[in-house]
Amino acid sequence: MDIAWYRDLVICIWGFLATIVVIVIGVLAVLLYTKLKPILDSLKATSSTISSITSTVKDEVVTPVVELAGFIRGINQGIDLINRLFKKGKEA
Repeated sequence: MDIAWYRDLVICIWGFLATIVVIVIGVLAVLLYTKLKPILDSLKATSSTISSITSTVKDEVVTPVVELAGFIRGINQGIDLINRLFKKGKEA
């Protein structure tokens, strides 16, 4: 037996071990996927719920508040305009 025989033996052993490692990693990946799938589905449902809540809050709270703030700002500007007109009338 010369060195080439040992080299071939080491190559065969490493190939066998590499095949076993790849199979074990594949099995672990499948097991991990089956454990994480319910969690991912739950996260998807939660994000959908949060999106729906955000949309509802925007429609029911933010939009009316912004409209009310614009209305109040318009009233303030109208009062300021009337005050300036009366002040000009007093100065003349």
